[in-house]
Amino acid sequence: MFKFLSKLFDTNKKELKKLRVLVEKINNLSSQVQKYKLTEFKQKTTELKKRLAKGETLDSLMPEAFALAREAADRTINLRPFDEQLMAAICFHEGKIAEQKTGEGKTLSAVPALYLNALTQKSCHLVTVNDYLARRDAGWNGPVFNLLGVSVGVIIHEKAFIFDPDFTDDSVDDLKLKHLKEVSRQDAYKADITYGTNNEFGFDYLKDNMVQSLDQMAQRGHYFAIVDEVDSILIDEARTPLIISAPDTEPTQKYYQFSALVASLSKDMDYESDEKHKTVNLTEHGIKKIEKKLGVENLYEKDFETIHHLEQALKAREHFQRDKDYVVKDDEVIIVDEFTGRLMFGRRFSEGLHQAIEAKENVTIKQESKTLATISFQNYFRMYEKLAGMTGTAATEAEEFKKIYNLETVVIPTHMLMIRKDFPDMVYKTTRAKYAAIVAEINERHAKGQPILIGTTSIEKNQIIDEFLKRKKIPHQILNAKNHEKEASIIAQAGSVGVVTVATNMAGRGVDIVLGGDPSGHKDKKAWQKAHNEVVKFGGLHVIGVERHESRRIDNQLRGRSGRQGDPGSSRFYVSLEDDIMRIFGGEQISRLMTTLKMPEDVPLEHPMVSKAIEQAQVKVESFYFDSRKNLVEYDDVMNKQREIIYKKRKQIIEEENLKEKMIGLVNKEVDDLVVKNTNPVTRELDTENLAKDLVLIIPFDPDSQKRIQKQLEKQPEDLKQIVAKTYEQRETQLTPSLMRQVEKLMMLNTIDHLWIDHLDAIDDLREGIGLRGYGQRDPLVEYKGEAFTMFERLVKTIDFEVARRIFRVQVMEQPRPQPMTQAQETKPDLPKPSAPITPTSAFASAFAKAGQNSPARREPVGTNPPSPEASEGRKRKLGRNDPCWCGKIDANGKPVKWKKCHYPQQAQ
Repeated sequence: MFKFLSKLFDTNKKELKKLRVLVEKINNLSSQVQKYKLTEFKQKTTELKKRLAKGETLDSLMPEAFALAREAADRTINLRPFDEQLMAAICFHEGKIAEQKTGEGKTLSAVPALYLNALTQKSCHLVTVNDYLARRDAGWNGPVFNLLGVSVGVIIHEKAFIFDPDFTDDSVDDLKLKHLKEVSRQDAYKADITYGTNNEFGFDYLKDNMVQSLDQMAQRGHYFAIVDEVDSILIDEARTPLIISAPDTEPTQKYYQFSALVASLSKDMDYESDEKHKTVNLTEHGIKKIEKKLGVENLYEKDFETIHHLEQALKAREHFQRDKDYVVKDDEVIIVDEFTGRLMFGRRFSEGLHQAIEAKENVTIKQESKTLATISFQNYFRMYEKLAGMTGTAATEAEEFKKIYNLETVVIPTHMLMIRKDFPDMVYKTTRAKYAAIVAEINERHAKGQPILIGTTSIEKNQIIDEFLKRKKIPHQILNAKNHEKEASIIAQAGSVGVVTVATNMAGRGVDIVLGGDPSGHKDKKAWQKAHNEVVKFGGLHVIGVERHESRRIDNQLRGRSGRQGDPGSSRFYVSLEDDIMRIFGGEQISRLMTTLKMPEDVPLEHPMVSKAIEQAQVKVESFYFDSRKNLVEYDDVMNKQREIIYKKRKQIIEEENLKEKMIGLVNKEVDDLVVKNTNPVTRELDTENLAKDLVLIIPFDPDSQKRIQKQLEKQPEDLKQIVAKTYEQRETQLTPSLMRQVEKLMMLNTIDHLWIDHLDAIDDLREGIGLRGYGQRDPLVEYKGEAFTMFERLVKTIDFEVARRIFRVQVMEQPRPQPMTQAQETKPDLPKPSAPITPTSAFASAFAKAGQNSPARREPVGTNPPSPEASEGRKRKLGRNDPCWCGKIDANGKPVKWKKCHYPQQAQ
């Protein structure tokens, strides 16, 4: 790692030298651009687009485009990008990550790169970490883009906007948000530049691959993206995939029962816990205790679900802590983002873990879910033709960015010299002594009026500091996931005289801490200047870290809140040997040293060597998680290739207006397979009787028609494809050609969707157990790739097989149904009459209907055969997804068909 970093900084010098040459070219155009009238900016944009269309490259247009964007920013929002900001903008355009320290103006740095790439008239996205930043940044930079003749859209949770200077929302206090006009999601994506959050972009991509017509799709491709807080999104959140799910089995008492069961177990005696890997394993003693309580002889012969629920209940109890990993709010368990401290509404732990936590906290257990569509952030962002990123802390993760995303990292120098003083860590034997020292320092610095920012790693630690400060009667502000509504205003005033702010992780807050407080909050500029000078005299903002985070980046982000734009400042971290990182990842050397020196509990060990030892422990953790994410992406790459193929196939179907030839081709292919199956390989004779029987599986002939077909095949076997063509023509005549085109499209989409969902389930099961292959001296990844490929081949064949067997069996009706459906047109004498139709189902169509989205076709497939009384009675019973279906259907192997494969209700949340 250290070798890699030294190599990085060597190449960084060369990169900066090249960037300065390009910035000089931009600066040389400044005097010319400053002469332009306001009306000329849009004209220049049109000229640049024409030059691009004629063959010039974006690189050749860059100096002029950047000079235009810089001047436009100066004229509209009174901010003129520094040379360093232009250097970052060039990095973004080149598809690199630019590390800019806090306060260096990343928001403005993105503007020239977005403008230049928008000239291509392809999709350009600016990805932020939360809705507030997406709206704020779009509203802030909207006037710049508007002057240049470039449109701006915003995508946030359940809403979408475009920047419109002629529109004013008087209900909004923030000037930056006043000109954002609410529009459809499609309109926001049609804008030249679209701001939005990583979650929304990812989910919209998945939803676009679940629609049934082109007019329901929102996004228009993936050309260029700049990811803000790129380390947070592409590294910290990379382990959590985006999942669109639908309800599965009904929630039961089992989670409460298992939660109560594991509460009776003792750590070490009944189970062993591994904090580093977050795993829990039952001991022999624990297994016997569970078997006795459940009344079973062998726990591992009972069923897999029991073991799974036991392990999840233990994991929920041992490794997931309230007010650290999640909060309980309004009878609901809400996940806390460990890196930003924000609540992750709508996100749930998978594989029953979330339900196990709900049972542990005794709140209402929500229904289990099954996956309809999923993608990891790693694979979503790798779809962009050109990807760039910006953050204040990327250098420590440069190796991972290069290996996983092929992204180079460039460290941009600060506009003004950094003069912040970073003190060595203070290491104490106990947590109690550490907190006493922290409060003493806060008291001392607060007394003289210096603003202090205290960073904690969890809500729990936040509340501990809060209690200590209340006892000392030190006024302070608290910022955590429970108080996030006031986030922007609390942070903006954190640099005011004597203000003490206690906050959870400061990653991606997006608001600068200005010494003296937010200038916009002061009507009297002289009073603000006086306050600013006072804080400078006191030494600027002092940052205190209550403990070291597992990642150096998060610590650096906290430190980076102080010392912006050449301001004075200082920082110090406090550590105890009882902190998680010291306890789990190697504080043994420091512990031995303190014991050898016989240091009292309240005397700290303070030395740069100690800070270095702690940093090495952090490097160990980072390396551990890097391997974990690398392993994750290697497995997910397999699924990603399959996803791309299926989504491409789906999109082709949606885009084609007439699928008739493709559909007949599929049916003929299946018929050819039946001919091969019923041809004697030695005599080459065709078994027409069995062929006619098998043909009923594709075209549902009645018995009389089947006999007629058999006789016809005996005379002329080659008539088979002609029979298919005529039957298809008859079907089209019955439905009308326009309706048949809809049926073909919906049939193919529904079949793909249904089988893809089952495939996702099967792949999950495969991945969950594949690790055991390692015990047999086989590489689990190689085994996984091989089996996943075989399963996918089977999926593709099954799709064609099912489509060919469904097209003649689907019946449509007008919806609503005012009267009994009329008889179909009489068939021609020489063609058989199909028997009763079968209904396909679509989980996706149901999901969109539930969400209030209109289906493109106003007719729905329906079945004509009502269920028997026995089947209706069977439906009332509560069935698990893997139970035999109530209809009693038997598969080709003579086994009962599972409910999830047969009449499982495809509904979405």
